[in-house]
Amino acid sequence: MGYSVAVVGAGGAVGHKMVEMLEERGFPVAGLQLLATARTAGSSLPFRGRSYTIEIAGPESFEGVDLAFFATPTDVSRALVPEAVRRGAVVIDKSNAYREDPAVPLVVPEVNADALAGHKGIIANPNCSTIQLVLPLKALEDLSPLRRVIVATYQSVSGTGRDAIEELRLQSRQRLDGQPVVPKVYPHQIAFNLLPHIDDFTPNGYSKEEMKMVGETRKILGRPDLALSATTVRVPVEVAHSEAVWVETERPVSPEEAREAMARMPGVVVEDDPGGAVYPTPLRAAGRDEVFVGRIRQDLTCERGLVFWVVSDNLRKGAATNAVQIAEELVKRGLV
Repeated sequence: MGYSVAVVGAGGAVGHKMVEMLEERGFPVAGLQLLATARTAGSSLPFRGRSYTIEIAGPESFEGVDLAFFATPTDVSRALVPEAVRRGAVVIDKSNAYREDPAVPLVVPEVNADALAGHKGIIANPNCSTIQLVLPLKALEDLSPLRRVIVATYQSVSGTGRDAIEELRLQSRQRLDGQPVVPKVYPHQIAFNLLPHIDDFTPNGYSKEEMKMVGETRKILGRPDLALSATTVRVPVEVAHSEAVWVETERPVSPEEAREAMARMPGVVVEDDPGGAVYPTPLRAAGRDEVFVGRIRQDLTCERGLVFWVVSDNLRKGAATNAVQIAEELVKRGLV
């Protein structure tokens, strides 16, 4: 059996990757529509040996569509997702439009696939930095309830999109050639620099990206009371986000116990031999679907604390792969 599938936002970096993952994972696509705004409509993408033209998305685009993947800005999702659902499509939305809606499942399949039951036509795909965080956290939560989580992220420019990747490449050449740099995508130069600034800042001093990690992690883990604080940083890396994570659990969990639990967690690969220079890096994670964890160690400031390092490809597991995995679960459970 095949499904009629639409990919909205196919002209962007995540949309491109979504189409690639549908083909790579062999999802049963019987018909495919590639949709976008007028800015990227007209270009084409390959899929299973054919070339598909990206068309302008409108309400009528979703007639007869079974599954619609949205990789669009929040305002576009708010306008078009209800139109798709009204026409009978099940939507998997990557934007921030519905993640906080209590009626909409926010899903990482390895962690909370059961949340898909009873969906009302919309499933939210979490933020990329949240997805890679909740997998190792779930492994620890199953050992001992989490009391507190602190995370510092090191996020690649591909999280902003294709223009940011090109800006990093251009600025790197300009700096190496001794030329002046004029930033356009970011408020400051990103080449050879770090920016503790992802998304807009809120009145409490945290950025929206940081607050997304707080709210989304609580929702996915089913822990509305979980104490969590984040600092998100943009770094001059093209693909894959990295995170340094401090956790405190109800009972002491040894690094050895944590390694074993994380290694058993579906979708997680433990690479943890720092003396042998074995630990996750963005270059290692790019192009892979797994979440890589290493540097698992005791927190010297807390007897019930652990520290570890997490890296994942933000375009794949952090976006497109997770969305396709959600679709696979929907099919498996007869929910589409």
